[in-house]
Amino acid sequence: MVCGRCIKAVTTVLCQLKIPHESVLLGEVELKSEVRDDLKQQLATQLAVEGFELIDDKKTRMIEKIKNLIIQRINDGLDDTKDNLSDYLVAHLHLDYPYLSNLFSSVEGITIEKYFIAQKIEKAKELLVYDELSLSQIAFQLGYSSVQHLSNQFKKQTGLTPSHFKQIGAQKRKPLDQVH
Repeated sequence: MVCGRCIKAVTTVLCQLKIPHESVLLGEVELKSEVRDDLKQQLATQLAVEGFELIDDKKTRMIEKIKNLIIQRINDGLDDTKDNLSDYLVAHLHLDYPYLSNLFSSVEGITIEKYFIAQKIEKAKELLVYDELSLSQIAFQLGYSSVQHLSNQFKKQTGLTPSHFKQIGAQKRKPLDQVH
């Protein structure tokens, strides 16, 4: 889940199936009690209809937590701080970074850093399409040391310069859950 509409959709499914829950957050649902296997299967089916999947194993849940923290950090504008990404993840997940990094890479096939850069570039695309900030403001907001650094990563990731991307617009954007 990557947005408020996603949370609402999952909450609606839980309510329709009368599954008592404490909270629904990005990528995470806290249930009030254990769910029967038949009801869990119905939940998985309904979530699939909405475009979601039920993640029930520990490793996959951890990967989703890492992804959600990265997306949240970028969307909340927290990346204009100079906090190290590894320290940020360790502080929130209370696990060693080498473990998180190895787990993420083995499951996703890319490093956390590459995923983080891909997410930042998608956010840059979004901000370019909105056309409310200058490229230097976007670079600052996303934690880049310079416009040139952002431009280089943008071109490496997309094959386009930010200004060329701005000309061709939104058709080159990807939904956040499809960024790899």
